Amino acid sequence: MPAAATINDVSIPVPGARRLPAVLAMPARPRPAGVIVLHEAFGLNDDMRRIASRFAAAGYPTLAPDFLDGLGPKPICIARFLRMLDRPGTRPYRQLDIARAWLAANPEVTGGPIGVAGFCMGGGFAILYASLADVAVVAPFYAPFAEDTPIGGICPVVASYGGRDEVFGDHGERLAATLARAGVEHDVRTYPEAGHSFMSRHDGLSGFLGPRVPLRAAYSAEAADDAWARTLAFFERHLAA
Repeated sequence: MPAAATINDVSIPVPGARRLPAVLAMPARPRPAGVIVLHEAFGLNDDMRRIASRFAAAGYPTLAPDFLDGLGPKPICIARFLRMLDRPGTRPYRQLDIARAWLAANPEVTGGPIGVAGFCMGGGFAILYASLADVAVVAPFYAPFAEDTPIGGICPVVASYGGRDEVFGDHGERLAATLARAGVEHDVRTYPEAGHSFMSRHDGLSGFLGPRVPLRAAYSAEAADDAWARTLAFFERHLAA
């Protein structure tokens, strides 16, 4: 059984701006490598905390920043965040640079390698960021990916998609083909029985509407378990080693 993780809210200093709120999940026996979790459109909610704790239970000190903090009410903050992702050097990229340096400076990480895992819009951000920054491995889940997305310099990629997702379900094949042409090591899998957001457990209105919209968003235990196993095995090769 994986060891339990300790979950704490933290506040990361950002020069000339408000502090960046985040969750830090620390394993009982930390590895000298860290993971940053990039949240989906719902922001840094309890489900993203659960996912961060899952990486920490595998031994990785894990940081999950809240990139929507201070951008205004939803859905305005989501629209602002997505617009900024098209321009490297904007606020999300600066915040992630700071978060990466902060985690790397943690005494348990001691400058070790950093991996990034992103979900939905956070998955798209993870791909873009990993193409520009010093990241050892990246794990995008059901991430938007356009054929003209610049991926020069990207690290090894382990990605997971849901085949029932009518919006992003075919983006996995597109991502795999692009990585293959670039000669980048990758493991990209699409789960035919799963829809969007199959790693997450959503309650309330989002849980009711998710399976009924084109995304077919719903938790899938079978797909989630296999995606976790593949992701952690890939991280073991490229991050823990």
